[in-house]
Amino acid sequence: MCSLHSFSSVAISFRTQKYVNTPPVPRLSPIGSRNYPLPLKASTSGDEIPPNAVRRKIDRNWRGGFSLGVDLGLSRTGIAISKGYTVKPLTVLKSRGQKLETRLLEIAEEEEVDEFIIGLPRSSDGKETIQSNKIRSVAGRLAVQAAERGWRVYVFDEHGTTSEASDRMIVMGLSKSERQNGSDAYAAVILLERYFSTQGLGVEIILPKSLELQAKIKNGAPVDPDFNPENLEEYYTF
Repeated sequence: MCSLHSFSSVAISFRTQKYVNTPPVPRLSPIGSRNYPLPLKASTSGDEIPPNAVRRKIDRNWRGGFSLGVDLGLSRTGIAISKGYTVKPLTVLKSRGQKLETRLLEIAEEEEVDEFIIGLPRSSDGKETIQSNKIRSVAGRLAVQAAERGWRVYVFDEHGTTSEASDRMIVMGLSKSERQNGSDAYAAVILLERYFSTQGLGVEIILPKSLELQAKIKNGAPVDPDFNPENLEEYYTF
C-alpha cells in the first residue's frame, strides 16, 4: 500500500485511561507500507492536542468542541454529530473521493465542528483489514485539509457499530425503509457514543507532517464571537 497520507500525515494513539494524572506516551508510527520503515516524528505531541472526549474528562464543565462522527462505506457515508452531551444522526452522503471530502469539510463548517471521528474497520480479533487501508487514505487527505482550518481528524475502532445500529433502529420502531436509509448515520452515532463513553481510549489522531499545519491544529480553529455552546437547540432530526 502506498497512499497520500504515507507522506503527508502520521498517527498518534491515545491509549491511557489515566490521562489527568499520567499523560500518555504517544505511539508514533508511519502510516503506510513496510517499504517505508523510517520513523516519522511530529513536532506536536499527542497530549498537546487531546480529542474532545479527553478534554471532557479533564474538565467536566467543558462544553466546547463539536464532534462529527463519520462512518465511511463503499458507496455511502453516514454522518452523526455530537453537540454538548447529545449525539444525533445527521445525514447520509452518497458522494465519493474529493467530492466527499469537500462535503465533509462543508458540513463541519456549517455545524461548527472542530474534530472528525472516522470509523476504522477492524476484524473480530482486532486486526485492521484491507478496507482499513482505504479509510486511512481518506483520513490522511482529510487531515491535511482540515488542519488548514485548525480542525483535527481521528480514526477510531468501528467494529460492531453497524450491527448495533441495526438493533437500535429496530428497538426504536423504525420501518424497514427508514432502517435502510438511516443505517449508516446511526452507525456513526454508535461510533461517537463509544468514543465518548470510553473517553477516547485508543483513538488515533492523524497529524499532517507539515510543521505549519501541526501548529494550526495546536492553536485550534478561530473562535466565533457569537458561539455559545451552553445555548444549544435540539433541532436535529433524521
